[in-house]
Amino acid sequence: MKPISRRDFLLKTGAGIAGVALSNPIASVFAQSENLSRKIIRKGRKVRVVLVGTGSRGTATWGSRLISSYSDYVEMVGLCDINMKRVKVGKELIGTDAPVFHSTGFDHMIEKTRPDLVIITTTDCFHADYAVRAMELGCDVLSEKPLATEADQCQRILDAEAKTGKTVWVFFNVRHFGHAMQTKKILDSNELGKLISAEFHEYLDVYHGASYFRRWHGRKKFSGSLLVHKASHHFDKINWWMNAEPVEVSAFGKVAFYGSNNAFRGEKCRGCPHQDRCDFYWDITKSERYMKLYVDCEDEDHYIRDDCVWDHDITSYDSQTVQVKYDNGVLLNYSLNAYMPYEGQQIAFNGTEGRLDIRNYHRQSWEVPYDSELRISKNFKKSRTMKIGGEEGIDITTGKEGVETFKAQGEKGGHGGADGHAKDLLFVPGKADPLNQIAGSRAGVSAALIGIAARKSIESGGKTIKISDLINYPTTWNWWGARR
Repeated sequence: MKPISRRDFLLKTGAGIAGVALSNPIASVFAQSENLSRKIIRKGRKVRVVLVGTGSRGTATWGSRLISSYSDYVEMVGLCDINMKRVKVGKELIGTDAPVFHSTGFDHMIEKTRPDLVIITTTDCFHADYAVRAMELGCDVLSEKPLATEADQCQRILDAEAKTGKTVWVFFNVRHFGHAMQTKKILDSNELGKLISAEFHEYLDVYHGASYFRRWHGRKKFSGSLLVHKASHHFDKINWWMNAEPVEVSAFGKVAFYGSNNAFRGEKCRGCPHQDRCDFYWDITKSERYMKLYVDCEDEDHYIRDDCVWDHDITSYDSQTVQVKYDNGVLLNYSLNAYMPYEGQQIAFNGTEGRLDIRNYHRQSWEVPYDSELRISKNFKKSRTMKIGGEEGIDITTGKEGVETFKAQGEKGGHGGADGHAKDLLFVPGKADPLNQIAGSRAGVSAALIGIAARKSIESGGKTIKISDLINYPTTWNWWGARR
């Protein structure tokens, strides 16, 4: 493939102009057609949206919640899925009159509905196909993470974006959590001095972790592994927090807990003869929504939503450790384990002037009256903490010396308000983006490539993988402006 130029990439990749806030996100949907955007806003026309992929994520986050909260700015004009039964159920759950289409009729849908924006929430391995084709047909793209599961898919997306002049955004909602924004402010303040190393440890508990292995996410061919599907969130946060690009990646990983690591297994949880002795038995029949979206639609595509976590065909790693070298010299030590007794994250940044510790409490067997705790420890000085979140998003104030408080996000939407905050920046006119939280194709590709490189390293027995060997774009650019 012919490499795209630095200039073209910066011009064509959404948020390519470093440090510039998207002050009018509706206009940004037409980032390459400024006059058209002004005309549409002046006439009061809404952004015309089609949704590809009507599973639980599509029908909720990008379906019913989008329609209920952003109908002043967005009009749903089409729904598309590989399963016609599911897309009809999705239409009902979303509460829209938009026409439905089979995935084979994607081009016809675009021609008939004339959307401005294609939102992609399909199985991960198909994100790139729909993104590229949407741009070729004249649409901008908003993709769920990960943007792609293979390096050649990343290349195709970047080439299509440069060729068509359309724009790709990636929904990295974790940038919009309270701890993420506060961490960004601390690191941008240079309080830690020059950064030297970083740590990120993800703990998925036996409930959340197991859920991935009941779904298509447990197969690398569909998800790229959790290093791509799940960890792209984490890699993007690190990239964004540090304003840095990955250079080299090495990793080790294995299926150590799920898959073949059990004495018994069944075809699925429903009707399993081992359900009385399996701690991971999950009764999907208790969810009316999942029964409608998945069980009642199985005969069309044979997708089993309550698959066995002990299936021999599981290939996504449940235990992995990754080392990343960045262009600013920072070394990242990352791990993800998907079978823990509690859920949360421990993150840290080490600099010449001190250390920042971040502890995110998601679910555990002991009481914690807040969602996150940040501690800044300066060399030769006292440390100080700040608590984020809590019941109803109230401030947590201990009154002790050196304690700061931070108001948790309270915007509408899921994930503690993070989804709503992200959508506000994308769709509500006049919303500033001072922390550069809106993520374009550059961010999506960079995060995906770390996971892709890590997977390749594991498959090669731990060899170091250079990002520059995976894709044809310059990897030494100063994308984010002056270094600290």
